[in-house]
Amino acid sequence: MKFFHLSDLHFGKMLHGYDLVEEQQAMIKSITEMAEKEQPDAIVVAGDIYDRSVPSATAMTLLEDLFLALDELSQRQKPIEVLIIAGNHDSAMRLSYGSAFLERHHIHIAVLPPQQEEEHICKIVLQDESGNVNFYLLPYTKPGMVRHLPGTDEIQTSNDAVSYLLQREKINWEERNVLVSHQFYAAAGKEPQQCDSESPRLFVGGLDIVDTNLIKDFDYVALGHIHSPQKMGDEHIRYCGTLFPYSVSEAAQEKSIGVVELGKKGEVSYRTLPVIPFRSVRKLRGNLSELIQSGEVCHDYVSITLTDEEILERPKEQLERYYDHILEIRVENTRTKKIMEEETVDIQESTPLEAFRTFFKDSTGREMNAAEEEKLEKILEEAGEEQK
Repeated sequence: MKFFHLSDLHFGKMLHGYDLVEEQQAMIKSITEMAEKEQPDAIVVAGDIYDRSVPSATAMTLLEDLFLALDELSQRQKPIEVLIIAGNHDSAMRLSYGSAFLERHHIHIAVLPPQQEEEHICKIVLQDESGNVNFYLLPYTKPGMVRHLPGTDEIQTSNDAVSYLLQREKINWEERNVLVSHQFYAAAGKEPQQCDSESPRLFVGGLDIVDTNLIKDFDYVALGHIHSPQKMGDEHIRYCGTLFPYSVSEAAQEKSIGVVELGKKGEVSYRTLPVIPFRSVRKLRGNLSELIQSGEVCHDYVSITLTDEEILERPKEQLERYYDHILEIRVENTRTKKIMEEETVDIQESTPLEAFRTFFKDSTGREMNAAEEEKLEKILEEAGEEQK
């Protein structure tokens, strides 16, 4: 059994104000060309199909283009099953539109965890010469999405919610099982490497972290949510990452399509197929004269750090003659480094109470009163006790 592992397509996303339609059309072309060459049995997309819960018409058209391309390929070659789950950026209602019709064309979409007592995690069973491969499609899940079900009174965290849902399943561990999930997983307390393009994670006592120990018995776990490709502890538990660098922090990453092959029970291999972007995202650093000396126009997306010590006259205008997709321009020299060092010292020397006083004043425009300070001191004291 061979399948592609993809995630976080983010159709409709923009990069520093630039529309990425051409880049995402190139992504679709890469997926289709690789599928034509590799002939996978399935393509798994582990969430965040769209970039926002109310996708633009362009974003919806991009998803339609992907479906049409894969359907056309399925008719020319063998059928390819497309297995999709909703991520935290997706709207369940919009992503599930037309799902009954799409199933006739080998496209299966799961948008919510079980909502009724008798419901289970969406399970798609595919077969090969070694028997069944059971794909469990678990969309992005928060505690509040399942707390109405029986026996969920104690569920407080995402880990509780995922554990509860998996325990309800009667999984045949003698067969091969694949979990598709879109959550923030951590292995042995080690969190995944994150990128600037990911949604800010609200870390409140680890409420959103899911332990990989819950999923280690699956033959393969196809994860989405994190944009950097990486394994989570074990080789068979992986984030595949995005197919395009959606932030400057991803500039050095080699984007790829993950290829998973399951042999007999216990036989799993993973490899990647490099994806060449329509335009690259690059970091450039140097003096202004060095950066424009080639005289050629660069069409890549660029983050530029200027190191000139002297004050420059209209540097952006000069750079725009040679770089037509500038994401940002930074200045880093002796003067700016000194300012940053002074700011860092101020932050490091602040106590939590002092730091919050500053935050409170910046946010509200006034100082904290005595009652508010007393309440904050009590919270900080209790937090300190919990950490001991």
